[in-house]
Amino acid sequence: MTKPRIALVIGIICISIFPILVKLKLAPPIVSAFYRMAIAAAMLIPFALISGKYRIPSLKMFWLTVICGGLFALDVTVWNIAIQESTATQATLLTNLSPVWVGIGAFFFLRNKPTFNFWIGTVVAIFGMITLVGFHFFLNLDFNLAFIFAILSGVFYAIYMLVSKYVLYEVEVVPFITLSTTTSAIFLAILSYSFNEPFIGYSNAGWLVFLVQGIVCQLMAWLLLGYATKHMKATRVSVSLLGQAVLTTLLAWMFIGEEVTLQMLFGGVILLFGIWITFYEKQIFGSKKVETVNISKESERNI
Repeated sequence: MTKPRIALVIGIICISIFPILVKLKLAPPIVSAFYRMAIAAAMLIPFALISGKYRIPSLKMFWLTVICGGLFALDVTVWNIAIQESTATQATLLTNLSPVWVGIGAFFFLRNKPTFNFWIGTVVAIFGMITLVGFHFFLNLDFNLAFIFAILSGVFYAIYMLVSKYVLYEVEVVPFITLSTTTSAIFLAILSYSFNEPFIGYSNAGWLVFLVQGIVCQLMAWLLLGYATKHMKATRVSVSLLGQAVLTTLLAWMFIGEEVTLQMLFGGVILLFGIWITFYEKQIFGSKKVETVNISKESERNI
């Protein structure tokens, strides 16, 4: 397994903790997102300055990185609201439609087009997720504001993934994550203040959740995922992130006592199989091979 794929797996494990923390509802959604970004930014900025890894090569890349920060802030904000205003299941499922949007966007805007295996794997993975949450779930969908926010979260994340992939062709991971995370924190601070969400007055458990979100779910996770995005296809990264649904389900069972059924386990297996298909080098339903990848400084980006 290559370094980018190892980084992707560890990054997915880190972000899988996040939905469990959100379910605790120890803070309002926007200020919770703010502390996630602010704590990570407070640790990234000194490191970037001391190490000298803070340079953005052009003004164009600078503003695109700032845009990425704003997009990620919007993604986290609407997802937090969706999960607190509806159910974690609905919000997570609808948000995870993002690989579809990433695939469409990559087809039109990125130099590396989605392969046939990507589309097959995406369909299989989403079917696995539907199996995991239960087909009866769709009979109880609430087409309300939370539903719209969950869809928007997936769209914002897809745009973030496409723009960040473009930026990471030229920008190193540390300056990109530092600037985008700082931008997200500033944006979320303004939003929190505008919606009168308090910045202080939380319990010890609430502050602990903020720290875990900032250090594990943001700092560690997105340095690793940023590295993976730089060296892999954006489409593969987006589909692989669906794997967090399986890990979140297991964590919810272990720590907050949520039920895990045989159907959920079966759905998780299907989901992971779909992710595997997107990494499979031979074309499904044919003998033609997808172009193989040479691990070089230039082509490593497309693993």
